[in-house]
Amino acid sequence: MLRYLTAGESHGPMLSVIIDGMPANVDITATDIDAELQRRQRGYGRGGRMKIESDSVHIDGGILHGKTTGAPIALHIYNKDWSHWQDYMDPQAPPPDDKKAVTHPRPGHADLAGAIKYNLQDIRPVLERSSARETAARVAAGAVARQLLKPLGIGICSHVTRIGSVALSEQPHSIDKIAELADASLVRCIDPAVSKAMMAEIDSCRQQGDSLGGVFEVIIYNVPVGLGSHAQWDRRLDGLLAQAFMSIQAIKGIEIGLGFQAAAMPGSAVHDEIYYSPEHGFYRQTNNAGGIEGGISNGQPIVIRAAMKPIPTLYKPLNSVDIKTKEAFSASIERSDTCAVPAASIVGEAAAAWVMACAVVEKFGGDSLEELKRNYMGYIKQVSEM
Repeated sequence: MLRYLTAGESHGPMLSVIIDGMPANVDITATDIDAELQRRQRGYGRGGRMKIESDSVHIDGGILHGKTTGAPIALHIYNKDWSHWQDYMDPQAPPPDDKKAVTHPRPGHADLAGAIKYNLQDIRPVLERSSARETAARVAAGAVARQLLKPLGIGICSHVTRIGSVALSEQPHSIDKIAELADASLVRCIDPAVSKAMMAEIDSCRQQGDSLGGVFEVIIYNVPVGLGSHAQWDRRLDGLLAQAFMSIQAIKGIEIGLGFQAAAMPGSAVHDEIYYSPEHGFYRQTNNAGGIEGGISNGQPIVIRAAMKPIPTLYKPLNSVDIKTKEAFSASIERSDTCAVPAASIVGEAAAAWVMACAVVEKFGGDSLEELKRNYMGYIKQVSEM
């Protein structure tokens, strides 16, 4: 079983990741992980934190001479902003006085629910851990997962389809072209004209002290038939992907394939008809299912879209109530982005990579990459002979 845990706070000394169950002999270097961390930090609409942090990973175990060893992998990412918060966020520091305690919960954030759940009189521990800064650790884990998928030819790309009221109309492109165009855009939109409109929307929102959400799409390609299972609810691949995406901070909705559009269409226009030819085997001419049927990958690209709400930290704060005095206040202001949808698309790639790596390890097993690849190639041969 492949699994990982993250630890650390937004303004603490570092973020940490422990990955367990990764097969041996998977090529991975700090450079591979840093490349994904840097992609996460880009994007028009980011706030001042991105000017402070320049994320890079430190490998503490489980990788030797550029290859995984089969042992748990230990990674950490230093928080450079820690130097400004050390007096407050040092794990051994005394509790802050009342003047430094955060008691004004922000609407839309975990602040109030977390303080009540954990019986805290200071919201700081909740906002520190629930912060999207934690996604840097998830992207590091996803970068390792991508290196396991790479030798099997399974790839992942993403692009932004909406920011605020500005949306991308459907534009068919090859997957390689989508990746190229998205990476060239400051908002990760594949249409340059729509990118400019999205940036203008962000500028307008920033001037008003407000924030914007949006939608991004993740595409997983070269996926073999048969990952996931219909046999139990917690083994369905679409369910696993939905859980991973919904766990990303500020994500409030997910759809696969046609998603919600399918609810307004007749079945004859929704379901992908099946064909067969000796050259291609079983195939479909449409992909309305988004690459998953009955909780199982069907060999087509897996297409996932996620909706991100506007960031809850606003420079024109909303009404709230002090958790101690119960008096009305304007919610606390923490340094924040205006829009983080482009960055969220990179986190979505990492979430997808992790789920797919878990599905690959579950189906093909193996303590080393060589063993896993033998099992994989044997399965691909079996499928081709059906």
